Amino acid sequence: MSLFDWFANREKAEPPMLQPQSPQEREVADGLWTKCPACGVLTYTKDLQGNWLVCAECGHHLRVDSDERIRQLIDAKTWQPINEHLQPTDPLKFKDRKSYKDRIRDTQKATELTDAVQTGHGRLDGLPIALGVMDFRFMGGSMGSVVGEKLCRLIEYATLERLPVIIICASGGARMQEGMLSLMQMAKISGALQKHQEQRLLYIPVLTHPTTGGVTASFAMLGDLILAEPKATIGFAGRRVIEQTLREKLPDDFQTSEYLMHHGFVDAIVPRPQLKRTLAQLISLHQPFYPILPPLNADPKQVNPELVLSHTALAVDNQISVNQDS
Repeated sequence: MSLFDWFANREKAEPPMLQPQSPQEREVADGLWTKCPACGVLTYTKDLQGNWLVCAECGHHLRVDSDERIRQLIDAKTWQPINEHLQPTDPLKFKDRKSYKDRIRDTQKATELTDAVQTGHGRLDGLPIALGVMDFRFMGGSMGSVVGEKLCRLIEYATLERLPVIIICASGGARMQEGMLSLMQMAKISGALQKHQEQRLLYIPVLTHPTTGGVTASFAMLGDLILAEPKATIGFAGRRVIEQTLREKLPDDFQTSEYLMHHGFVDAIVPRPQLKRTLAQLISLHQPFYPILPPLNADPKQVNPELVLSHTALAVDNQISVNQDS
């Protein structure tokens, strides 16, 4: 008897092993549950959204897209987007594995955004503000010409209307596909912020995970008050590049918001559920009577004194409510 026949007869003689019956798996609809990337706990998505996309188990702050961030910060039915018509172009005819033009088109289709930032104005706890929200889903939140132009126009609009500016930063840095044109946006936005500051108006950047590269090297660090979310990655160059340049080992918590706050680069770390309330308090305390002042481009003959008085009363009410709450 050959060895092959012996094995064949052995398999026939032995009863087949019974496979353990696995419990019937229940089908779960897409998006119904969300797994925390830090602790692995599954959370009902609606409960997670009700907690500002912060894991209730470990406190991990999940990444938030620009639409959700606007819903979290802006009062219902007060958001007015501006400069939505601006579209990116391909001035350098750049191509790597895919042409820049095709990459833009595919990303716009996937995210339903025109570029990596949304800008507009609305009310935050009743206070009028100008808001820019970067979206990391759009090519890593990279800063190209459109991002720079939209943020610059937002700041100029806020300066004319005498509004505080808040920018939610989330970016991998300048967009390499636009070369020097993307680097020019750093100086352009910084210049607009300088004019905003000269009018003694408030600017607050909120640094989220991640905020790196040219964004960190420009408007992310030019705020009157710089806020950050817990455990956000904030830096310019990567850890490996810095270690090779300095030829020394960096701390494990290097380039985190906690490390930067300890060394004076960040003013406060604010958990996301407290962000809206904190921003409202800072705006009210910094310029409680800014609605009294008419826009810079307003005709003095057309300023309504009754409207000024109503704005004054609103500012006083907001200030009193903030003081009582605190």
